[in-house]
Amino acid sequence: MHQQTSKIRAIGLMSGTSLDGLDLVAAEFWQTEGRWQYKIVAAETENYAQDWAEQLKMAPRLSGQQLIKLHVEYGRYLGQKTKAFIHKTRFEPELIASHGHTIFHQPENGYTFQLGSGCEIAAITGITTVADFRSGDVALDGQGAPLVPAGDKLLFSAFDYCLNLGGFANISFDENNCRKAFDICPANVLFNYFAAKNKLLFDNNGDLGRIGNIDFLLLEKLNSLDFYKKEPPKSLGLEWVKSEFLPVLEFCKCAEPDKIRTVYEHVAQQISKIFKNKGKLLITGGGAWNTFLIELIETKSNLKITIPPREIVDFKEALVFAFLGTLRIQNTINCFASVTGAKHDHSAGVVFPAKTSA
Repeated sequence: MHQQTSKIRAIGLMSGTSLDGLDLVAAEFWQTEGRWQYKIVAAETENYAQDWAEQLKMAPRLSGQQLIKLHVEYGRYLGQKTKAFIHKTRFEPELIASHGHTIFHQPENGYTFQLGSGCEIAAITGITTVADFRSGDVALDGQGAPLVPAGDKLLFSAFDYCLNLGGFANISFDENNCRKAFDICPANVLFNYFAAKNKLLFDNNGDLGRIGNIDFLLLEKLNSLDFYKKEPPKSLGLEWVKSEFLPVLEFCKCAEPDKIRTVYEHVAQQISKIFKNKGKLLITGGGAWNTFLIELIETKSNLKITIPPREIVDFKEALVFAFLGTLRIQNTINCFASVTGAKHDHSAGVVFPAKTSA
């Protein structure tokens, strides 16, 4: 007989910096023989209306009073969208876990801020809500990020490495029983840059990358950038791409197709360098559908690559936040000091109890 704990039903909300919409995931979590299991019951992306996308984009420039007002209004928006999702799916959650939308993230200055009041979500839905996952870690001198590695370790333990190919490529894996996670290099942010030059939204299947030839001088310069010499924990941002990476590309006089092919080579090399041994690699994020990039990684590494079903590729972050909320409600560790650099492991997130009438 398998020892199984009762199922916990949770909804996870995730809004990414790309402003492409709000991801909602309804999931069940349980333990069998001490190992966490999950099932996605429903998942959808609610695209932002133009005015919401604009407000979120402009939020960093608001006055203190305007920002607090938007924090409440966006919390109300999240509550209403979650309530509609519950009604549509007939899913009955015990908790809601909301990442919110990052407006400021400056751990080096001691603060981070994710928009979207947890009080409002709890009040509108009548369901206990966990929000503000990052502030507690920053208060413990951590980076407040990345938080997904706890989900990687506990939900995706069948894999030796979890690689996410978003705007940047980031990785999470166990080393000497210690979870490590960090940004490796830019990824989709570069491919989208070249796609835009070709009047495309993105480089479908990596087709632009297949045309040119590698420029080995350019490749050497890109591989020599200071960031790659740093030890983890480390992270990348758009500012770095604009100030350090793009100038190297622009200085190079080689043909555009050769630049693109060289960038693909660079990204594949930087990713493959991480893998010390054989094992299983899980790839998620939009870059998982870039067949040329996946082929390059496959030829350079000795790993068994798995690209999971679309709902996991597209909704893994929202799923993981539903799980982090589940662990928080149980007061169980969901944030690793080995990943964020905090003083100690802890249970991240602020709990807003359900506001039900007596």
